[in-house]
Amino acid sequence: MAAVSYQMDHLGGKAFNHSQSSDAEAEYDRLRNLARQEAGKRSSCLDKAHQAYERGDGATAHHLSEEGKKHAAQMDAYNQQASDFIFRENNAPGRVDADTIDLHGQFVEEAERILEQRIKYAQQQGQRGLHVIVGKGNHSVNHVQKIKPRVEQVCQELGLQYATEENEGRMYVNLQGGPAVMPPSHSGQYGGQHGSHQQPHSAPQQGYQAPHQPQYQSGQQVQNNQQDEVTGLISMLLKCLCK
Repeated sequence: MAAVSYQMDHLGGKAFNHSQSSDAEAEYDRLRNLARQEAGKRSSCLDKAHQAYERGDGATAHHLSEEGKKHAAQMDAYNQQASDFIFRENNAPGRVDADTIDLHGQFVEEAERILEQRIKYAQQQGQRGLHVIVGKGNHSVNHVQKIKPRVEQVCQELGLQYATEENEGRMYVNLQGGPAVMPPSHSGQYGGQHGSHQQPHSAPQQGYQAPHQPQYQSGQQVQNNQQDEVTGLISMLLKCLCK
């Protein structure tokens, strides 16, 4: 799997969907902060490599580029640890129902990966539907929901119908291909009873076709552009060294 650059948002205790100990919040923050530090080191190496390349010092530029790649890989590793940690905390037995998945605290790309895996597993198990906790965006910039649009995109790509539940921080996905009509009086840990919902959304029914794009789309163009620049710079350096 290729290295992925995640947005470095500060989430902290707000990433949890329940009352959480300060130790758990501190651990989650620690992992995300370590990822942010590695992102800064990667950017620094990129800048220095570019400067070295401009002054004709190909060897130094190559060395700095390799260092940047290591920091990028470490950044992804810390983000993966944070993603796994928050998922275990929010989806522990007793905190959500068996037919529910909580994506609180995940970056958008992380949420997409987790959701796709869970949908595949649930369908293999014959599960009829899946409740997805996406959050209301209360703690996002301008209170914009970030995960919900990506969940909708995944459902559309997979040909699944979905609906927003009465609590707008939850969605229901029909895994059997029919209308997204939720079971009545479904109880859960996030917002109480969920019997009513908005008008179901229809998704294409022609089946799933993998989009022609990188595995991880990103709304965080700054970091992706940096990653592309690193790749381009390394390619130029290798050509120079081989001459």
